[in-house]
Amino acid sequence: MKSHISKIASVCFFHLRRLRQLRGVVTDKSMKHLVTSMVLSRIDYCNSELFGLPASTLAPLQCVQNVAAQLVLKLDHRTPVKSALQRLHWLPVKARTEFKIATLMHAIHRQRGPAYLSNMMQFNTAESARLQLRSSTTNAVFVVRTRTQFGKRAFSVCCPSIWNQISPSHQKPSFCSGFSQSS
Repeated sequence: MKSHISKIASVCFFHLRRLRQLRGVVTDKSMKHLVTSMVLSRIDYCNSELFGLPASTLAPLQCVQNVAAQLVLKLDHRTPVKSALQRLHWLPVKARTEFKIATLMHAIHRQRGPAYLSNMMQFNTAESARLQLRSSTTNAVFVVRTRTQFGKRAFSVCCPSIWNQISPSHQKPSFCSGFSQSS
């Protein structure tokens, strides 16, 4: 994965250098859109593969995101980036991967996800054989046990484990209940 991450980072830095040349020509809003489409989209593409990697392995991608935030907000390279990421409403790379997986799991839970992924998930329900467990009254998903670190990165393991860490009140957002399902 290190060579893959290194390749993504080098391509992103190339685009950031090219975009820096346009800094005085385009508006702030346009620069944010350009950085989002040319750099952040590369970081986000298939980033669920990056789940469970150590921070040292993800550091080049986080560095790319930090430089992108500095470019968009016209910050000096010595300025702390954490507040800049918050102002832009950008999650750090590790949180982006977890958010992407949780969003996909939410779609599966709402029965709007792909069937091949939905078939991998086994929700604890009152009808299941796990009736005596406390988890049968929640939206918990059965997590497949694995012995290896590599196995913990499999979709059938990481997705349920992230979903089960989310509080039940956040698993059913109130804004989703207002939409009608007329289709």
